[in-house]
Amino acid sequence: MVRSFGTEVVSSADLVQYATQRWTSAQVQSHTRAAELLSRIVMEAFEYIGRNLNLMPSELEIGEFILQRLRDERLYTSDGPVVAVDQHSSDPHHLPTKDTSLPIRNGNWVLIDLWARENHADGIYADITWVAYVGHTIPIYHQNVFNAVIGARDAAFDFLQQTYQNGEYPKGWEVDRVARNYLSSLGYGPYFTHRLGHSLGTEVHGEAVNLDGWETLDTRLVIPKIGVTIEPGIYMPDFGMRSEIDVYMSEEGPVATSAVQREIVLIG
Repeated sequence: MVRSFGTEVVSSADLVQYATQRWTSAQVQSHTRAAELLSRIVMEAFEYIGRNLNLMPSELEIGEFILQRLRDERLYTSDGPVVAVDQHSSDPHHLPTKDTSLPIRNGNWVLIDLWARENHADGIYADITWVAYVGHTIPIYHQNVFNAVIGARDAAFDFLQQTYQNGEYPKGWEVDRVARNYLSSLGYGPYFTHRLGHSLGTEVHGEAVNLDGWETLDTRLVIPKIGVTIEPGIYMPDFGMRSEIDVYMSEEGPVATSAVQREIVLIG
C-alpha cells in the first residue's frame, strides 16, 4: 500500500546500526584492554601445554586453565572456550566435555578460540582464535593450509583499508566474498563453511553488520565506530584451521585491535 503512493521503501538496518551499535570511546578502550589480555592468555595456554606435555593435558584441562585466567583478569565470558585437538578442530564450535575431551600429545594440532569482555554492562567483547602444533617441525601440509587462511584474512583486511581510502564503506557480504574467493582460488572453497566474521558488542555476537555472504547476505555497511571479527577457516576431516582477529573501524580506517598471528605456534 505504501509503495502504491510512489514511495520508495528501504531497510532501516543501517539506520538502526548507526544509532545503536557504534562504540563510545570508553567502549573502544574497554574492548582494546580485553583484546590485549586475550592475546596474552592464549599464549599462556600454549605455554601451559608445553610445561605439562609429559602429563598429556586434556582439551578440558586447557579450557579450565583459560577460564581461570579470565577470572584472574576480571573478564567475563558467556561460554567457551574452544580448545580443539586434531579432528576436533574440524568442528568450528567444538567445546570439550568430560566425555569428549582428548589428551594433547606430541604431534597434535591445537586450535584455541576464546572470547571475553570486561565485567561491566558496557564492556565490549574481544574474540580471537590461534593455532599451534605440538612438536619441533611443522608439517608442510599444516603450513600450507595456515598460509591460505592468513592470506584470506589479510586480503579481507586489505579490502577494508582500500575501500576506506576510496571513501567507501563496503557491505558485509562483500568483505566475506573477498576472503571466500581467495580460498576458492586455492581449492579450499568447499572447506570454508561459515561466514567470515561477526560484529562485536556487549554480546560476543553483536547486533551490527556481520561479514556474511554465506549464512545470510548481509547488506549493511561496515561503518566507522563498529567492531567485527575476521576469521576465515578451512575445515578438513582430519584437522581444522582458523585465524581470527578483531578489527575496529575507526574514523581513520580499520585497526586490528588484537594480536595478529603470523606464524604457527610451536609447542615443545
